[in-house]
Amino acid sequence: MGEAERHGEYKRVRHRFSLGYDGNAVTTLLILNLTFFLLLLIIKVFFFFNQQTPAHYESQVLNWFSLPSGLKLLSERPWTILTYMFSDTGSNLMRILGNMLWLWAFGRVVQDIMGNNKIIPIYIYGGWIGALFFIIAHYAIPSLHPQIDITGLMGANCGTLAVAMATTTLAPDHRFFTQIRGGIPIWVLMVFYLVIDLAGISTLGAAYSLAHIGGAVAGFLFVYLMKRGHDLSAWMINLFNWANNLFNPHKPQKQKTKEKVFYNTGSRTPYQKQSIVTQQRVDEILDKINIKGYRFLTEEEKDILKKAAEEDL
Repeated sequence: MGEAERHGEYKRVRHRFSLGYDGNAVTTLLILNLTFFLLLLIIKVFFFFNQQTPAHYESQVLNWFSLPSGLKLLSERPWTILTYMFSDTGSNLMRILGNMLWLWAFGRVVQDIMGNNKIIPIYIYGGWIGALFFIIAHYAIPSLHPQIDITGLMGANCGTLAVAMATTTLAPDHRFFTQIRGGIPIWVLMVFYLVIDLAGISTLGAAYSLAHIGGAVAGFLFVYLMKRGHDLSAWMINLFNWANNLFNPHKPQKQKTKEKVFYNTGSRTPYQKQSIVTQQRVDEILDKINIKGYRFLTEEEKDILKKAAEEDL
Protein backbone atom coordinates (compact mmCIF):
# COMPACT_ATOMS: atom_id res chain seq x y z
CA MET A 1 0.00 0.00 0.00
CA GLY A 2 1.41 3.39 -1.00
CA GLU A 3 1.57 6.42 1.24
CA ALA A 4 -1.29 8.11 -0.60
CA GLU A 5 -3.55 5.08 -0.02
CA ARG A 6 -2.62 4.95 3.64
CA HIS A 7 -3.63 8.58 4.13
CA GLY A 8 -7.00 7.73 2.57
CA GLU A 9 -7.88 5.65 5.64
CA TYR A 10 -8.00 8.67 7.90
CA LYS A 11 -8.50 11.77 5.75
CA ARG A 12 -12.29 11.30 6.12
CA VAL A 13 -11.88 11.48 9.89
CA ARG A 14 -9.97 14.76 9.91
CA HIS A 15 -8.98 17.19 7.19
CA ARG A 16 -5.43 17.17 5.88
CA PHE A 17 -2.90 19.05 7.96
CA SER A 18 -3.22 22.74 7.17
CA LEU A 19 -1.51 25.97 8.07
CA GLY A 20 -3.92 26.40 10.94
CA TYR A 21 -3.23 23.06 12.67
CA ASP A 22 -2.04 23.46 16.26
CA GLY A 23 1.70 22.95 16.57
CA ASN A 24 2.18 22.86 12.81
CA ALA A 25 5.94 23.06 12.23
CA VAL A 26 5.53 24.36 8.67
CA THR A 27 3.43 27.21 10.03
CA THR A 28 6.10 27.94 12.63
CA LEU A 29 8.79 28.23 9.96
CA LEU A 30 6.61 30.47 7.81
CA ILE A 31 5.84 32.75 10.76
CA LEU A 32 9.51 32.98 11.78
CA ASN A 33 10.65 33.89 8.28
CA LEU A 34 7.90 36.45 7.71
CA THR A 35 8.44 37.99 11.16
CA PHE A 36 12.15 38.49 10.54
CA PHE A 37 11.40 39.85 7.07
CA LEU A 38 8.92 42.42 8.40
CA LEU A 39 11.26 43.36 11.24
CA LEU A 40 14.12 44.09 8.84
CA LEU A 41 11.78 45.93 6.49
CA ILE A 42 10.52 48.20 9.30
CA ILE A 43 14.07 48.94 10.41
CA LYS A 44 15.05 49.73 6.83
CA VAL A 45 12.16 52.16 6.47
CA PHE A 46 13.20 53.79 9.75
CA PHE A 47 16.74 54.25 8.42
CA PHE A 48 15.34 55.69 5.19
CA PHE A 49 13.25 58.32 7.01
CA ASN A 50 16.27 59.25 9.08
CA GLN A 51 18.25 59.74 5.87
CA GLN A 52 20.70 56.97 6.62
CA THR A 53 22.63 55.46 3.73
CA PRO A 54 22.22 51.82 2.67
CA ALA A 55 25.77 51.24 3.88
CA HIS A 56 24.76 52.29 7.41
CA TYR A 57 21.74 49.95 7.30
CA GLU A 58 23.92 47.06 6.17
CA SER A 59 26.69 47.61 8.70
CA GLN A 60 24.48 48.44 11.69
CA VAL A 61 21.62 46.00 11.05
CA LEU A 62 22.07 43.32 8.39
CA ASN A 63 25.55 42.32 9.55
CA TRP A 64 24.07 41.26 12.90
CA PHE A 65 21.68 38.84 11.18
CA SER A 66 23.70 37.55 8.21
CA LEU A 67 26.25 34.74 8.34
CA PRO A 68 29.85 36.01 7.85
CA SER A 69 32.03 34.17 5.38
CA GLY A 70 35.06 34.48 7.66
CA LEU A 71 35.62 32.39 10.78
CA LYS A 72 36.93 35.35 12.79
CA LEU A 73 33.71 37.33 12.43
CA LEU A 74 31.65 34.19 12.91
CA SER A 75 33.33 33.61 16.28
CA GLU A 76 32.24 37.12 17.26
CA ARG A 77 28.67 36.59 16.02
CA PRO A 78 27.93 32.89 16.63
CA TRP A 79 24.16 33.47 16.76
CA THR A 80 24.17 34.21 13.02
CA ILE A 81 24.46 30.46 12.35
CA LEU A 82 20.73 30.43 13.20
CA THR A 83 19.48 33.95 12.46
CA TYR A 84 20.72 34.05 8.87
CA MET A 85 18.42 31.20 7.76
CA PHE A 86 15.31 33.09 8.94
CA SER A 87 16.38 36.53 7.72
CA ASP A 88 16.10 38.20 4.35
CA THR A 89 17.19 41.62 3.19
CA GLY A 90 13.89 43.22 4.12
CA SER A 91 13.22 44.37 0.58
CA ASN A 92 13.10 41.37 -1.77
CA LEU A 93 9.41 40.52 -1.40
CA MET A 94 9.27 38.10 -4.34
CA ARG A 95 12.17 36.02 -3.01
CA ILE A 96 10.67 35.60 0.45
CA LEU A 97 7.22 34.77 -0.95
CA GLY A 98 8.73 32.27 -3.40
CA ASN A 99 10.69 30.54 -0.65
CA MET A 100 7.65 30.35 1.59
CA LEU A 101 5.52 28.89 -1.20
CA TRP A 102 8.08 26.16 -1.91
CA LEU A 103 8.53 25.51 1.81
CA TRP A 104 4.80 25.03 2.29
CA ALA A 105 4.38 22.85 -0.83
CA PHE A 106 7.21 20.44 0.02
CA GLY A 107 6.96 20.70 3.80
CA ARG A 108 3.38 19.48 4.07
CA VAL A 109 4.29 16.29 2.20
CA VAL A 110 7.10 15.50 4.65
CA GLN A 111 4.76 16.38 7.49
CA ASP A 112 2.10 13.93 6.33
CA ILE A 113 4.57 11.07 5.84
CA MET A 114 7.27 11.50 8.51
CA GLY A 115 5.38 13.51 11.10
CA ASN A 116 5.32 17.08 12.31
CA ASN A 117 8.53 17.01 14.35
CA LYS A 118 10.93 16.36 11.46
CA ILE A 119 10.34 19.59 9.50
CA ILE A 120 12.27 22.06 11.66
CA PRO A 121 15.32 19.76 12.15
CA ILE A 122 15.56 19.22 8.38
CA TYR A 123 15.31 22.97 7.81
CA ILE A 124 18.00 23.73 10.42
CA TYR A 125 20.34 21.03 9.12
CA GLY A 126 19.95 22.52 5.64
CA GLY A 127 20.90 25.93 7.00
CA TRP A 128 23.92 24.55 8.83
CA ILE A 129 25.29 22.50 5.92
CA GLY A 130 24.63 25.41 3.56
CA ALA A 131 26.57 27.69 5.91
CA LEU A 132 29.43 25.18 6.03
CA PHE A 133 29.62 25.03 2.23
CA PHE A 134 29.51 28.85 2.05
CA ILE A 135 32.41 29.30 4.47
CA ILE A 136 34.52 26.50 2.98
CA ALA A 137 34.05 27.98 -0.51
CA HIS A 138 35.58 31.29 0.60
CA TYR A 139 38.65 29.55 1.98
CA ALA A 140 39.01 26.89 -0.74
CA ILE A 141 38.48 29.03 -3.86
CA PRO A 142 41.39 31.47 -4.35
CA SER A 143 39.32 34.07 -6.19
CA LEU A 144 37.04 34.38 -3.13
CA HIS A 145 39.82 35.04 -0.60
CA PRO A 146 39.57 38.85 -0.90
CA GLN A 147 35.86 38.62 -0.03
CA ILE A 148 36.37 36.88 3.31
CA ASP A 149 34.88 38.98 6.11
CA ILE A 150 33.09 41.33 3.70
CA THR A 151 30.36 39.01 2.36
CA GLY A 152 27.49 37.35 4.17
CA LEU A 153 24.76 34.80 3.62
CA MET A 154 21.06 35.44 4.29
CA GLY A 155 17.73 33.89 3.43
CA ALA A 156 15.67 30.72 3.74
CA ASN A 157 16.98 29.11 0.56
CA CYS A 158 19.30 26.55 2.18
CA GLY A 159 16.69 25.36 4.65
CA THR A 160 13.92 25.32 2.05
CA LEU A 161 16.06 23.34 -0.39
CA ALA A 162 16.78 20.84 2.38
CA VAL A 163 13.05 20.31 2.95
CA ALA A 164 12.45 20.04 -0.80
CA MET A 165 15.21 17.47 -1.33
CA ALA A 166 14.13 15.49 1.74
CA THR A 167 10.62 15.33 0.32
CA THR A 168 11.86 14.20 -3.09
CA THR A 169 14.09 11.53 -1.54
CA LEU A 170 11.33 10.34 0.77
CA ALA A 171 8.49 10.17 -1.76
CA PRO A 172 9.83 10.40 -5.34
CA ASP A 173 6.54 9.08 -6.75
CA HIS A 174 4.40 11.72 -5.05
CA ARG A 175 2.55 13.95 -7.51
CA PHE A 176 1.27 17.50 -7.35
CA PHE A 177 -1.73 18.82 -9.31
CA THR A 178 -3.15 15.34 -9.87
CA GLN A 179 -6.10 16.80 -11.77
CA ILE A 180 -3.74 17.68 -14.64
CA ARG A 181 -3.08 14.45 -16.60
CA GLY A 182 -2.23 12.40 -13.55
CA GLY A 183 -0.17 15.08 -11.85
CA ILE A 184 3.39 16.37 -11.89
CA PRO A 185 6.04 14.11 -10.26
CA ILE A 186 7.67 15.72 -7.28
CA TRP A 187 11.17 15.19 -8.68
CA VAL A 188 10.26 17.34 -11.69
CA LEU A 189 9.27 20.20 -9.38
CA MET A 190 12.47 19.67 -7.41
CA VAL A 191 14.62 20.04 -10.52
CA PHE A 192 12.58 23.06 -11.59
CA TYR A 193 13.00 24.68 -8.17
CA LEU A 194 16.74 23.98 -8.08
CA VAL A 195 17.28 25.47 -11.55
CA ILE A 196 15.28 28.59 -10.66
CA ASP A 197 17.12 29.00 -7.37
CA LEU A 198 20.63 28.60 -8.82
CA ALA A 199 19.82 30.80 -11.82
CA GLY A 200 18.59 33.53 -9.48
CA ILE A 201 21.90 33.68 -7.58
CA SER A 202 24.26 32.97 -10.47
CA THR A 203 25.46 36.59 -10.48
CA LEU A 204 26.36 36.45 -6.77
CA GLY A 205 29.14 33.93 -7.16
CA ALA A 206 30.08 30.31 -6.58
CA ALA A 207 29.90 30.50 -2.79
CA TYR A 208 26.18 31.20 -2.80
CA SER A 209 25.48 28.43 -5.31
CA LEU A 210 27.49 25.95 -3.24
CA ALA A 211 25.65 27.02 -0.08
CA HIS A 212 22.28 26.28 -1.66
CA ILE A 213 23.55 22.96 -3.01
CA GLY A 214 24.74 22.19 0.53
CA GLY A 215 21.20 22.69 1.76
CA ALA A 216 19.90 20.17 -0.76
CA VAL A 217 22.64 17.70 0.23
CA ALA A 218 21.55 18.01 3.87
CA GLY A 219 17.97 17.11 2.98
CA PHE A 220 19.07 14.05 1.04
CA LEU A 221 21.41 12.82 3.79
CA PHE A 222 18.74 13.29 6.48
CA VAL A 223 16.29 10.94 4.75
CA TYR A 224 19.03 8.56 3.59
CA LEU A 225 20.26 8.08 7.16
CA MET A 226 16.70 7.97 8.52
CA LYS A 227 15.88 5.01 6.29
CA ARG A 228 18.91 3.23 7.75
CA GLY A 229 17.86 3.77 11.33
CA HIS A 230 19.80 6.94 12.14
CA ASP A 231 17.45 9.71 13.28
CA LEU A 232 19.46 12.95 13.20
CA SER A 233 16.52 14.86 14.62
CA ALA A 234 16.27 12.95 17.93
CA TRP A 235 18.69 15.11 19.93
CA MET A 236 17.21 18.30 18.53
CA ILE A 237 13.64 17.27 19.38
CA ASN A 238 14.72 16.34 22.91
CA LEU A 239 16.43 19.72 23.26
CA PHE A 240 13.30 21.55 22.07
CA ASN A 241 11.14 19.60 24.54
CA TRP A 242 13.57 20.23 27.40
CA ALA A 243 13.72 23.95 26.66
CA ASN A 244 9.94 24.14 26.28
CA ASN A 245 9.34 22.49 29.66
CA LEU A 246 12.26 24.07 31.52
CA PHE A 247 10.24 26.86 33.13
CA ASN A 248 6.82 25.27 32.77
CA PRO A 249 5.38 24.47 36.23
CA HIS A 250 2.62 22.44 34.59
CA LYS A 251 4.84 20.34 32.34
CA PRO A 252 3.17 17.09 31.34
CA GLN A 253 3.89 13.98 33.34
CA LYS A 254 4.14 10.59 31.75
CA GLN A 255 1.01 8.66 32.54
CA LYS A 256 -0.27 5.33 31.42
CA THR A 257 -3.88 5.45 30.34
CA LYS A 258 -5.89 2.25 30.38
CA GLU A 259 -7.39 1.49 27.04
CA LYS A 260 -11.17 1.56 26.85
CA VAL A 261 -12.29 -2.00 26.07
CA PHE A 262 -15.40 -4.13 26.36
CA TYR A 263 -15.99 -7.86 26.40
CA ASN A 264 -18.43 -9.28 23.90
CA THR A 265 -19.51 -12.74 24.97
CA GLY A 266 -22.14 -13.30 22.26
CA SER A 267 -21.07 -15.79 19.61
CA ARG A 268 -17.43 -14.88 20.16
CA THR A 269 -14.86 -16.22 22.54
CA PRO A 270 -15.35 -14.73 26.03
CA TYR A 271 -12.94 -12.02 27.16
CA GLN A 272 -11.95 -11.09 23.62
CA LYS A 273 -10.43 -7.61 23.83
CA GLN A 274 -11.85 -5.01 21.45
CA SER A 275 -11.09 -1.32 21.30
CA ILE A 276 -13.98 1.12 21.41
CA VAL A 277 -13.82 3.61 18.56
CA THR A 278 -14.31 6.94 20.31
CA GLN A 279 -13.59 10.44 19.12
CA GLN A 280 -11.02 10.83 21.89
CA ARG A 281 -9.17 7.69 20.80
CA VAL A 282 -9.25 8.80 17.16
CA ASP A 283 -7.89 12.22 18.10
CA GLU A 284 -5.04 10.60 20.05
CA ILE A 285 -4.08 8.49 17.04
CA LEU A 286 -4.24 11.47 14.69
CA ASP A 287 -2.03 13.44 17.05
CA LYS A 288 0.45 10.56 16.96
CA ILE A 289 0.43 10.69 13.15
CA ASN A 290 1.03 14.43 13.26
CA ILE A 291 4.01 14.04 15.60
CA LYS A 292 5.64 10.81 14.40
CA GLY A 293 4.07 9.86 11.08
CA TYR A 294 1.68 7.17 9.85
CA ARG A 295 4.30 4.45 9.68
CA PHE A 296 4.68 4.46 13.48
CA LEU A 297 1.08 3.37 14.09
CA THR A 298 0.37 -0.11 15.44
CA GLU A 299 -1.95 -2.44 13.58
CA GLU A 300 -4.61 -1.87 16.23
CA GLU A 301 -4.41 1.89 15.74
CA LYS A 302 -4.68 1.50 11.96
CA ASP A 303 -7.78 -0.68 12.42
CA ILE A 304 -9.35 1.95 14.67
CA LEU A 305 -8.82 4.64 12.02
CA LYS A 306 -10.27 2.38 9.37
CA LYS A 307 -13.37 1.69 11.49
CA ALA A 308 -13.73 5.39 12.27
CA ALA A 309 -13.62 6.23 8.57
CA GLU A 310 -16.23 3.54 7.80
CA GLU A 311 -18.49 4.84 10.55
CA ASP A 312 -17.81 8.45 9.48
CA LEU A 313 -16.98 9.31 13.07
